[in-house]
Amino acid sequence: MVRWAQLMFGKKVAIDLGTTTVLVYIPKKGIVINEPSVVAVSLADKRVLAVGKEAKDMLGRTPDTIVARRPLKDGVIADYHTTEAMLRYFLNRALGSIRLFRPEVMVAVPGGITSTERRAVIDATIAAGARAAYIIKEPIVAAIGADIPIGSASGHMITDIGGGTSEIAVISLGGIVSSASVRIGGNKMDLAIQEHIRRKYGLAIGERTAEDSKIRIGSALYLEQKLEMDVKGRDMITGLPRVVRINSDDITDAIQHELQGIIDTMKEVLRNTPPELSADVMEKGVVLSGGTAQLRNLDRIISEATGIPAFVADEPQYCVAKGTGIALENLESYKRSILGNS
Repeated sequence: MVRWAQLMFGKKVAIDLGTTTVLVYIPKKGIVINEPSVVAVSLADKRVLAVGKEAKDMLGRTPDTIVARRPLKDGVIADYHTTEAMLRYFLNRALGSIRLFRPEVMVAVPGGITSTERRAVIDATIAAGARAAYIIKEPIVAAIGADIPIGSASGHMITDIGGGTSEIAVISLGGIVSSASVRIGGNKMDLAIQEHIRRKYGLAIGERTAEDSKIRIGSALYLEQKLEMDVKGRDMITGLPRVVRINSDDITDAIQHELQGIIDTMKEVLRNTPPELSADVMEKGVVLSGGTAQLRNLDRIISEATGIPAFVADEPQYCVAKGTGIALENLESYKRSILGNS
């Protein structure tokens, strides 16, 4: 009975609280939840109607009495109460709504987060049912999740490109030596695609259509054999539904500004890196993680722009969640990474 209570009391949960996706990792089980960070709320009584995939399906399709929203913007909490409700829902799904003890929860946050934004994450996590909440910066856990030996006396560069932010850091001896966080990610690319299609074809498309086109035919570099797909939207002049065939060049054109912003931030981090560590980075290359790292030819455009080899991590979209889980399992070992870089 005592051993069972200790096991229950010792429950630990790692959360990658992303702008577009929430991933929940439980040690020894792995990723148990992978859902969109969207919440549908009834405006009349502020009641949460749906969370995750079910809520995302409502985006752009709700009546006036219901609003489907993303409670996180650019990697930080934009709507505290909705974030708390979302966290409670995911914790209950991961652990069961009836439990004797509250879990310890570690949340990965963007590197450029302010102390006020960090406090909001801790408060929302505890209000959602955590016994203790720890904050760890995304570049550290992305590197851990990508199997980079962060404790070695050698420079390693990680670039984590998520939905709301891109986190770039050079890590050595378990700590961040040089880093920058830029609020550019998959969401900004989706908005750029919507704007490009509107200007070029006079067609208004939704957020989900833009994201789908980026995933299916998007590329950071122009392709010799262009990919094509049909997109449905509303004609800007007649207001009637219309279908337009777009190709991969449209996506490449649309996202150039966002890609340049990420590359410029990477160059800034490299300029602020000590020479010895720069030499290590040149030798080992930069590891790309995050869901947006899956964009075709992103590694090639980064290599060409920086002169440093770039490699996409295995399962890049899971790196932060896995790394957070590993850090939580080995709290003592990673205490410096949590306290020293928070």
